[in-house]
Amino acid sequence: MDGKILKKYIRSIPDFPKKGILFRDITTLLKEKKIYKLAVNLLVDKFKNRKIDYVVAMEARGFILGGAVAYCLGAGFVPVRKKGKLPSKTLSITYELEYGTDTLEIHQDAIEPHSRVLILDDLLATGGTAKAVAQLVEKFKAEIIGIAFLIELTELKGIDKLRDYPVFSLIKF
Repeated sequence: MDGKILKKYIRSIPDFPKKGILFRDITTLLKEKKIYKLAVNLLVDKFKNRKIDYVVAMEARGFILGGAVAYCLGAGFVPVRKKGKLPSKTLSITYELEYGTDTLEIHQDAIEPHSRVLILDDLLATGGTAKAVAQLVEKFKAEIIGIAFLIELTELKGIDKLRDYPVFSLIKF
């Protein structure tokens, strides 16, 4: 039921960033304080009894939810950024995109071994970014408790790349 409420606050923008793409804009949800709070609380409720040590979120929209969820869970927040954006020594992973590759980085000292980690992003599309982040987290010998999303685009079947992990999405399109 709550996913249906949230879904009403997602704006769909055709042909952005290029023709043929239907962009799901979360800024319309974020600007509504009660709805933004509801989204954060629903994510927190799903994981509040899971003893999460770190919330790992991806640049940039994942940060908007990740920091709030980490705070509410009493967990640390770990940013994953594009190559060259973090100031200290990093671990990196290069992964395939639909048209080319991308590289993500995390600080080498970001996660303690055997920690309990929640990976969080705003949107699950093809699953490549989330899978790459999971592989980075696993380099720390950490336990991935879940991978959570505000939105899942089910027709793109990104969840197939994440079948080795527990995945949770608040809204499905």
